Amino acid sequence: MKVSRSAINRVVLACLEVGAKQARIHLSPDLVVRATRRFKPDKRNCRTEILLTIGKPNYAERDFVKRCRKANVPFPIWKMQLKWYKPAAK
Repeated sequence: MKVSRSAINRVVLACLEVGAKQARIHLSPDLVVRATRRFKPDKRNCRTEILLTIGKPNYAERDFVKRCRKANVPFPIWKMQLKWYKPAAK
């Protein structure tokens, strides 16, 4: 299982610079690189914690892989999938 540094850099920088909650890249049907910001960004917070996961896709990601195969999208899929924090309910 070889993962390029550029894939890791891209997902981590997406969480830091863009402000996404989660960023992921699918390198193969069985290999995903995912970075997740652990806490909601806040102006009082003085640190950023990011969890990097490299491995098999979870349930939602497996569904995404299945839909990509059905659409004949070639792997690796370098277009990054981003998840955002939901706005607070008022």
